Amino acid sequence: MTSPNFTLPTLASLQSAAELVHSVIPPTPQIRWPLLGQRIGAEVWVKHENHNPTGSFKVRGGIVYLEELVRQHPDVKGVVSATRGNHGQSIAFTAARKGLRCVVVVPHGNSVEKNAAMRAFGAELIEHGHDFQDAIEHAASLAKNENLHFVPSFDEPLFRGVASYALELFQAVPDLDAAYVPIGLGSGICGMIAVRDALGLKTEIIGATAKEAPAYASSFLAGKPVSANVGKTIADGVACRVPDPRAVEIILRGAARLVTLDENEIRAAMRHYFTDTHNVAEGAGALALAALLKEQSAMRGKRVAVILTGGNVDRNVFSPVLAGND
Repeated sequence: MTSPNFTLPTLASLQSAAELVHSVIPPTPQIRWPLLGQRIGAEVWVKHENHNPTGSFKVRGGIVYLEELVRQHPDVKGVVSATRGNHGQSIAFTAARKGLRCVVVVPHGNSVEKNAAMRAFGAELIEHGHDFQDAIEHAASLAKNENLHFVPSFDEPLFRGVASYALELFQAVPDLDAAYVPIGLGSGICGMIAVRDALGLKTEIIGATAKEAPAYASSFLAGKPVSANVGKTIADGVACRVPDPRAVEIILRGAARLVTLDENEIRAAMRHYFTDTHNVAEGAGALALAALLKEQSAMRGKRVAVILTGGNVDRNVFSPVLAGND
């Protein structure tokens, strides 16, 4: 684990990152949806990261990371990273803007439509391994063999960039009682915690995890990083086997609790997003709403936000979800 002296970004640093992000993409909306409010019995705000140009919050981190990379290493020729899709789109989108070669490694069986989107943004796509961890290890090997810069899926510049959505949300709705955030490798929830603390707010930050991807839930319970095998989950964007120690430290210090969701709960939340807001949420993107639904009795009458982190779900995956019963 990292040192207890590990510090979160300052408010000035977070604001500077947000200015950089907004020079490339506009802020996303946060909308109070009355049907969701009626369903929950609370005032529910949705932060619509599905409205970003890559369909996911990840693009914010890529903008900041590659800007700093190019400034610090102007001779860099290309980058390589591993992904289940949204991080890869972020890196491909930003690398194209910087004129950099971009190689992305995905595990076999990855989302067909996310793969197509990454290629469309300019990525050279390589399929390798059975899960995200296998893809990471292969990407790190390619970085050495092909003289590419390896872009991790969690790092301080990434979550500082991602934190720009939290800054937008808290500035628009500063008196939230609670905010629910999906946890993949942790950049989203770490950004939320950093902004909440920098602004001196009292909002509870609650993490949402998939039962079939238990690494962060197990780490939270153990108080230290715990690796865990990943099962089959519709929330492929959070299918992490090895947690990042820095993310675990931040979550332990700043999250009120973590809520674990099963596949039926995630699918129900995907349907509710569509019926109540007519927005498409991928499995990982629906985790926060699923967690709020699970805790709705405790949240009645409160002002709550959920982060819809992305809407990149394949049609053949989403169709049976919509056809299912609540």
